[in-house]
Amino acid sequence: MKILLVEDEQPAAKRLASLLDEHCPEGEVLVDMLESVEASVKWLKSFPMPDLIFMDIQLADGLSFDIFKQVNVTAPVIFTTAFDQYTLAAFKVNSIDYLLKPIDPDELIAALQKFKRFFQKAAPYDRSGLEQMLQSLLKKEQYKERFLVKSGQHFLHVNVGDIAYFFSEDGVAFAQHSNGKKHIVEYTLDQLESALDPGQFFRINRQMIVRPEAIVKISTWFNSRLKLEMGPPCEANTIVSRERVNDFKNWLDR
Repeated sequence: MKILLVEDEQPAAKRLASLLDEHCPEGEVLVDMLESVEASVKWLKSFPMPDLIFMDIQLADGLSFDIFKQVNVTAPVIFTTAFDQYTLAAFKVNSIDYLLKPIDPDELIAALQKFKRFFQKAAPYDRSGLEQMLQSLLKKEQYKERFLVKSGQHFLHVNVGDIAYFFSEDGVAFAQHSNGKKHIVEYTLDQLESALDPGQFFRINRQMIVRPEAIVKISTWFNSRLKLEMGPPCEANTIVSRERVNDFKNWLDR
């Protein structure tokens, strides 16, 4: 049985390959890992279709959904993901399975048994429901809806819809509430960029992620950049970096 791993994290790929070697000895992992949509598309167009694909949702250059737009994938897919398992409850239909990272060996065994029971046949794999499944994953529900923050000796939750922007200061990330208060969040801006709905938030530079409702004014700036005036006012860097200006304009002009 030929198995393909589409994964952008080397430790995760090695762990999965090791688990497959232990629990699926008849399987042959074809490559160590494919870390991007581009590399996966190139491989799938160049080699025969494998019997089974393990595919991470988020790759180095985008979401694995983009692969299916460029290649007719006829092999069954077991997705691996770091997303919350309750958010993905609807993902376990149409005989498409997923494994939550870090992968539990028992769950891997169950997924392999499901594959062998339903898909290890000569007939081509029917992926009629696959795009529907991935579309459901990409809906807004997958993104953060609120944050638990500390206020003095207490904790409170802040809805994402009440946050005007996020910014980083001395290595600490803050959520700026629309009421003027700011809260420390236990995330990096890189993690926030992945966790937030890209339709509602945009990272303008290394220090700041904004939402459109918080932008009061946009002014041209040096070197083809843009400077934002925020509400509530912000002391952090509010200049849109030059390489993000076009994407920023397209994001606003939806």
